[in-house]
Amino acid sequence: MSTAVPKSGALRKRTAPPNNTSGTPTGKRGTMFSRSLIMSGLLLLFVLIIPLIDLSSLGLYPAPLVSTLGDTGVYVILALGLNIVVGYAGLLDLGYAAFFAIGSYTYALLASPQFGIHLSFWLLIVIASLVAAFFGMLLGAPTLRLRGDYLAIVTLGFGEIVPTFFLNADSITGGTNGVSGVDTPILGIPGTTTGFNFSLGGTNPYPYYYLILAMVLVAIFVISRLRDSRIGRAWMAIREDELAAAAMGIDTVRTKLMAFAMGAAFSGFAGCVYSSKLGFIGPGQFDFNVSVFILCMIILGGVGTIRGVILGAVVLYMLQSYVLTRLPSWIHDFGVSTNIGFLKTTDFSGIRYLIYGVALVAMMIIRPEGLLPGERQKAELHPESLDQARRESNVELYDETVLDRQDPSTRGGQEG
Repeated sequence: MSTAVPKSGALRKRTAPPNNTSGTPTGKRGTMFSRSLIMSGLLLLFVLIIPLIDLSSLGLYPAPLVSTLGDTGVYVILALGLNIVVGYAGLLDLGYAAFFAIGSYTYALLASPQFGIHLSFWLLIVIASLVAAFFGMLLGAPTLRLRGDYLAIVTLGFGEIVPTFFLNADSITGGTNGVSGVDTPILGIPGTTTGFNFSLGGTNPYPYYYLILAMVLVAIFVISRLRDSRIGRAWMAIREDELAAAAMGIDTVRTKLMAFAMGAAFSGFAGCVYSSKLGFIGPGQFDFNVSVFILCMIILGGVGTIRGVILGAVVLYMLQSYVLTRLPSWIHDFGVSTNIGFLKTTDFSGIRYLIYGVALVAMMIIRPEGLLPGERQKAELHPESLDQARRESNVELYDETVLDRQDPSTRGGQEG
């Protein structure tokens, strides 16, 4: 008697693919990276040259448009900072405008006639960020053991306390009159009167636009590095499951405290630039509506994604501060050119916020995950797309043993 031997090649083994834990083929991932790099370069080129494009024929006059785009950059930095807290660490902060106020007042008090102090703008950027980060840690230290709605209520209270303090501290902040005569930084060679005006403020918004664009690029670089660092991975672990993160050895209190501090630092950073351009700071500029407005930006754009947050900030701020403020005059001009009496005589200025609200509701119904969501948001709101992605990226390392069941010689057995 003898045991039959399977035919040669019955057991087949496929060579394992290169080490790629992402589930995405290496070539495809490289192509996606190259495409993203090209798109980022084209977008950067566009934002660099847009102030130089004459759009007055379309009713878009350069100076007001560039000034609004510069202010938009401030809110982009604010949204990126809040995204650290809400998007990466999963903490709901409803008092984020308080840190914006702290950064703005820090610059205003140390670079104005209020106390006769006139420190350098470039030094105060660092000081304002550190002061705001300190108050972020001061807020977080006694409260970060709270979760969910309770933490949100505490941050909401902090957001109400700070503007109220600035309002009532007349001898320090000027109270309702605020702080005026805030210094504006100078770019270029001081004393130059010819060529491009490098002084911020006044009637020339171009230097401010390019300054805030540089600040946005710095913020994007720093936050992207933080996201990919050990502390960034710890934030995301806490966001997904705080108990599991603690079981893996992550100091959850320290990590969440770091998230609050970093988010507050970027808010103070934006406040310093904002007050330097405006030249005046008052407590009414930092109420609860500002915190909600910034939170809407990251939700609309896509929580936890840098590009989504930037898009959400640009869309919302431009919609509220530029499009809706000029929409009534655009409708009136259109009615005059087309001779439509209804459009010529109706005042649409009273329904600006109705249009704004309808647009937000429609957006959340159509794209609840945001304009440019991350994979996590897509998976939560569209689980069928996750299943499809898994099927497409499924790579088997080894085949099962293939035996031809129709051929008895491949099964093994006895002769006799």
